[in-house]
Amino acid sequence: MILTVRPAAECRFDLVSLGEVMLRLDPGEGRVRTARTFAVSEGGGEYNVARGLRRGFGLRTAVVTALADNEVGRLVENLMLQGGVDTSLIRWVPDDGVGRAVRNGLNFTERGHGVRGAVGVSDRGRTAVSQLGPADVDWDHLFGVLGVRWLHTGGIYVGLSEAAADTAATAVAAARRHGTIVSYDLNYRSSLWRDVGGQDRARHVNQRIAGMVDVMIGNEDHFTTVLGSDAPDTDADLSYPGVDRAERSISRVVRAYPGISIMAATLRTVRTATVNDWGAIGWSADTGFVAARHRPGLRILDRVGGGDGFACGAFHGLLEHGDLRVSLESGTAHGALAMTTPGDTSMASLPEVEALAAGSNARVRR
Repeated sequence: MILTVRPAAECRFDLVSLGEVMLRLDPGEGRVRTARTFAVSEGGGEYNVARGLRRGFGLRTAVVTALADNEVGRLVENLMLQGGVDTSLIRWVPDDGVGRAVRNGLNFTERGHGVRGAVGVSDRGRTAVSQLGPADVDWDHLFGVLGVRWLHTGGIYVGLSEAAADTAATAVAAARRHGTIVSYDLNYRSSLWRDVGGQDRARHVNQRIAGMVDVMIGNEDHFTTVLGSDAPDTDADLSYPGVDRAERSISRVVRAYPGISIMAATLRTVRTATVNDWGAIGWSADTGFVAARHRPGLRILDRVGGGDGFACGAFHGLLEHGDLRVSLESGTAHGALAMTTPGDTSMASLPEVEALAAGSNARVRR
């Protein structure tokens, strides 16, 4: 095993995510600017992992988040309940009637098609979870009394506010005290940081947490953009002839943050909005670099949530098998399947993931 994970029998939850859950409004094949109807679903970078692991892989998951207690918040809760994620850790904040002090996040998302890329328009100022403070959750009760095998959070959540960054750091430190594995998805979104210090601020916040992380995921651009300023350039020292960009990015981060046990990067080349090349690479001290099967020309219906789908499959592989190669294959398969259906969250089943990871094709099964 490349990770030492707490026994399932000692813990109420296999994984808990910390982050925002938004209401997604999807105009289908059309555009937000011309829409007359929207389909609604729930989603959020960190939440999507808990949802995918519960619905697709059958693990016991929950989300630490906050919602304004109004009809929109209760709609989000209803959608979460359909996804099977435990909602007992939601903090409900009284609604002020007009959203002056607290509100729920909305995410208008176009899927994109061909030469027209996907577009996301977030409306998430003053959301309840952005105001969730470190003292609003009893972390020692969660990790120590209830028991959690794995905590997942990431760069989208910490980008919401100073309070969110402080809460994430407190949660991660508490998880480590109780032997809970910590994963972190860098998930850099320039729009979250643009008006609060930009890339430099993102680096400061993410570097504060990186030293406490066991499993770090992202892509090579995120590793460089968010962690690059303090990570030394060690190209001259590396003994990997012909090492590619992702390997170099991972190697720099590993040198700068030696406490990280596993790193994984999704590899995506965008041919069009609906055709991407898709793969992943991972690293651990035990295995060195490992690559997943590359899928050129992957056809996509809705690319939003593909990276979160990768995280679901990879984390399941690590929890159940402790094998990095198996985890990467599971992650890329699940991420690929997640992008064949609408919405942020996955509709894939474990047998489908296992079959695709083993090399199955898209023939009709009946």
